[in-house]
Amino acid sequence: MLSGIQPSGRLHLGNYFGAIRQHVALQAEPGEHLYFIADYHALTSTRDPAELRENVREVALTYLALGLDPARATLFRQSDVPEVCELAWLLACVAPMGLLERAHAYKDKLAKGQKPSVGLFTYPVLMAADILAYDSTVVPVGKDQEQHVEMTQDMAQSFNHLFGGGAARPPLVVPRPRVPGEERVAKVPGVDGEKMSKSYGNSIWIFEEGKALKNAVNRIQTDSRPPEEPKDPEGVLLVRFLELFLPAEELAQWCARIREGGAGAPGYGHLKARLIEAIDAAFGPARARRKELRADPAAVERVLVAGGRRARERARATVDRCYQACGLR
Repeated sequence: MLSGIQPSGRLHLGNYFGAIRQHVALQAEPGEHLYFIADYHALTSTRDPAELRENVREVALTYLALGLDPARATLFRQSDVPEVCELAWLLACVAPMGLLERAHAYKDKLAKGQKPSVGLFTYPVLMAADILAYDSTVVPVGKDQEQHVEMTQDMAQSFNHLFGGGAARPPLVVPRPRVPGEERVAKVPGVDGEKMSKSYGNSIWIFEEGKALKNAVNRIQTDSRPPEEPKDPEGVLLVRFLELFLPAEELAQWCARIREGGAGAPGYGHLKARLIEAIDAAFGPARARRKELRADPAAVERVLVAGGRRARERARATVDRCYQACGLR
């Protein structure tokens, strides 16, 4: 299994419930697990070298603090495996222009005003190289990323068809996506009710605590209705946050009190206080672990270097096999 995350700053609750939690859980399953920090990809939008280095470290700290075990999963920097760039060129030579023009992510970024570049346009080719370089068979992705795996399948099949010849083994392994069911993917709203996103300025950092956490929770939108007024819990944004943390039985009790209204109904202040308690309980141990790791940057670097070495060995074998297939060896 292989997946990656782009270093774009401090990771928020949407990143945790949408991807990180699943990645940490998957390492308990049989098989090899590789997770990379996509710093090559980040160059399509990041121009500050110091910021990029800090963002890479932040992703590593976050995954390790939240339970990724280097003994069971390989965590590494994408740029520690330059072979993916070699493989990306081989794939670019068989990838149709029309395939790249249909990429949802490319069109979405242009719509948001990002200046188009060759790197942004060929982003799916490098992503395909990331997947194919390690002979990945399963790629855990959200529904919005499934197209990238499908494009990877197309490129791998094209390369194998053109250069596989009569080889007993095709040069590239064709992967499949693993998209979690809707019931397993938490829908994480931002403090304004829209999708949580750092670019929207509506996110809550995973490791927020103390006064900063209280301020973040206080930003969650409410209305002026009094506590005793009966309300539909579905229309209370704070309830959508509590759904992420509370056991089903307790959540049902809160919802019943909101729906019934009256003297026993909780005010928004009560809901915010309970949310802060729940966040503290969920991430308290991880916060402490992150502080320990941040105080020992050499230990984090050792994890990334060791992971990069293991990943690079696999990628080198794949690229050499592809070179042989297409006549470069």
